[in-house]
Amino acid sequence: MESQVPFYDIVGRYLFWAPWIGLIGLVSPLILMAIFWRIYPTKLAVRWMVPLTALSVLLVALPPVAQLMNPAGKSGIFWLIQFGANLLIYFLVLVDLLVLSLLIVDWMTLTGPSGIQVNRKMFRSASLGGQHRVGLLVENFGRRTHRFEIKDDYPESMQASPESLAATLAPRKRLEVEYELKPTRRGVFHFQKIYLRLQSKLGFWHRYVDKECEAELLVYPNMQQLDEYAHLARTNRLNLIGVRKTRRAGQDNNFERLRDYNQDDNYKHIDWRATARRQKITVKQFQQDQSQRIVFMLDCGRLMTNEYKGLSLLDYAMNSILMMSYVALSQGDSVGLLCFSDKVEKYVPVRGGPRQMNHMLHGLFDRFPQFKQSNFDDAFLYFSNHCRRRTLVILISNVIDDITATQMTGYLSTLAPRHLPVLCLMRDRSVFEMADNPALDESVLYRSGAAANLLLWRHEILRKVSDSGALVVDAFPDQLTAPLINRYLEVKSKHLL
Repeated sequence: MESQVPFYDIVGRYLFWAPWIGLIGLVSPLILMAIFWRIYPTKLAVRWMVPLTALSVLLVALPPVAQLMNPAGKSGIFWLIQFGANLLIYFLVLVDLLVLSLLIVDWMTLTGPSGIQVNRKMFRSASLGGQHRVGLLVENFGRRTHRFEIKDDYPESMQASPESLAATLAPRKRLEVEYELKPTRRGVFHFQKIYLRLQSKLGFWHRYVDKECEAELLVYPNMQQLDEYAHLARTNRLNLIGVRKTRRAGQDNNFERLRDYNQDDNYKHIDWRATARRQKITVKQFQQDQSQRIVFMLDCGRLMTNEYKGLSLLDYAMNSILMMSYVALSQGDSVGLLCFSDKVEKYVPVRGGPRQMNHMLHGLFDRFPQFKQSNFDDAFLYFSNHCRRRTLVILISNVIDDITATQMTGYLSTLAPRHLPVLCLMRDRSVFEMADNPALDESVLYRSGAAANLLLWRHEILRKVSDSGALVVDAFPDQLTAPLINRYLEVKSKHLL
């Protein structure tokens, strides 16, 4: 006789395969939609599907479990469990069919990407740390209403507010939404795409769409410091930012402009005719009759990679260069720029006039410190070939070893006969803090002694540079602007160039 398969084996196989078959039947369509159409269920749909699926699997499993535990059916409790589970299964099947129908109907309301066009409207330049407004234009050329959420492909170094925007667009209509970007880094940034997340009518499904929309954004250093300087200069309060007044050698009689009288002005410069006409005390402002040439040699190598308060030494140097360039150009002088690391990276020819400030900005905004050994040979050779006339040469760098110090001293002393060199070094605040630590702990004491020796070595380097005929500016990175401008005004007032 043929052996019959025991009932318990049939029930066991059913219990093993039924949940997996149901799970595969539920997940397979979702995977196919995600791969081919990028359609995904929303959190609302997941909240409906997961509990119903788990409850269905549980109720389907209850009758076989009761049958296994009570094969003869003698127990009334197990019979009651089986009967109740069967009733719940029928009810749950109806609920599942209703929810499934609802999901299918809502899926049919999900619109496609055809007929949607997007465009980005923004200025090509932005300021570091400022708010930059960006507009996204969406046009619907189709016949269906689109409910969507839009997000731009902005770089990671920028902060967007808000990050995404929700909107509804009727057929044959256009819509423009705006958001604000806050750049946190300088440089050139590229926008590639605009992302849309189309939503179904009931909110159970959404579809991701990418639209190509390339753009370029140039982020420049924040120029707010220039406005502050101009305001303080007009009100004769430059001492608030550390800029000192320098006594001029001789008298400059080149008339520049008329302005309001300030408390510290010389009464001999009062223009009485203009005062009577304006009914306000007016003075004459004079300018110096000499026009100087200034070239900044900016080291972009490994010596400028250290950071202080989130900014590199190169960032602080750029801010000081822009400020001094603004001051020099307003004085009628000409400025230029040479950036170098292991090679000459950027050269801005020496020119004057208000447009030169834009050239300086373009030369600096995309320069970043690189972990490369600075090549002073190529930099000074390039400068000698392009600058023949007498020039105020300001080398901004750092010094940490004897080799670099010897190179700097040698090249600056070579420039001294024809040009007027200025060495601008950036102090390391942590070294100064270690040297000033009065603690008597042995480890702290040894560290303080090493820092003090390093500062003595640094002071000796500065003395050698000064003896070679070059001027010296030694300041902390965040306090570099005022000493640099004071040195420039001193050179101008004493006619050293």
